[in-house]
Amino acid sequence: MSAEDVLVLGETKQGTPTDMTLELAACARQLASQTGGQAVVVLLGPEGKQAATQVADAHRVVVVEDDILATYTPAPYLELLSHLVDQSKPIALLVGSTSVGLDVAPLLAARMNLPIVGGCQKISAENGALKVTASFCAGKMLADVEISATPAVLMLLPGSYRAGGGAAPQVEIIRSPIALDPGPVCFEQMILPAATDVDITQQEVLVAVGRGIQQQDNLALAEELAEALGGAVCATRPIVDQGWLPLTRQVGKSGMTVKPKLYLALGVSGAPEHVEGLKGAGLIIAVNTDPKAPIFETAQYGVVADLLDVVPAITEALKAKTN
Repeated sequence: MSAEDVLVLGETKQGTPTDMTLELAACARQLASQTGGQAVVVLLGPEGKQAATQVADAHRVVVVEDDILATYTPAPYLELLSHLVDQSKPIALLVGSTSVGLDVAPLLAARMNLPIVGGCQKISAENGALKVTASFCAGKMLADVEISATPAVLMLLPGSYRAGGGAAPQVEIIRSPIALDPGPVCFEQMILPAATDVDITQQEVLVAVGRGIQQQDNLALAEELAEALGGAVCATRPIVDQGWLPLTRQVGKSGMTVKPKLYLALGVSGAPEHVEGLKGAGLIIAVNTDPKAPIFETAQYGVVADLLDVVPAITEALKAKTN
């Protein structure tokens, strides 16, 4: 690696790269085109071998195999990443704003005395310096940051980049170059969503409900519309907090990040914490009785009306068209 390269900490899930990893690779490739280097994704653990060829935006994927890396624990990740960054000295290390990234990135930056920026939405390079647009205060404010000291640790927000899907990368599989210690924190178990529930991160059409749904019985209207559209129902945090839908259906900063082709927001106010989870949607249509609702600033199309009047009309029209 060279000082112009961009290093990425990738993650895998059940043998495939996560969506966040594909976004990081796309960001790294774009950044590397400006620095004159390569986008190099590092996958740690045995799942990396199976997932490596799927990270299409990367120039290179380095898979580091070691039994200790089979599941994430902070100590071995920190030791190995410190070694890789010290040896390769890339212009930046890109990490996702995930449970793994939020855990290990600050530790790495503190240990190596590196600059770190969280909440990154846009990253570029110009005249040897990194330029970052970062979100803070739950997305209510943006800051433009210029970083001249490298390597820099940059934590990317989900939904900031779209994977392009280029040619298969060059894959290199190596054993850990250093001895790794498991450390004081151990992995217990992976808790996955119930198999009977819908994975909203994979849906092309989502019908989102917010406080405007008014009561739990009205969820049936959203479910019927979602079925007519061939999609699924998701929700804002207040709906999930009331127990009307499970946590696996929550979109936002404390829920899921989604990228459907269509996101129909029904009675959703558009709080920054919720919007952060849907920025990757192709088309956003909002229905809200409040013409000043923040969701209209995000949506491409909006209807100022009561969803209880609009939804049955849309569902009826869809059913009539298919009959």
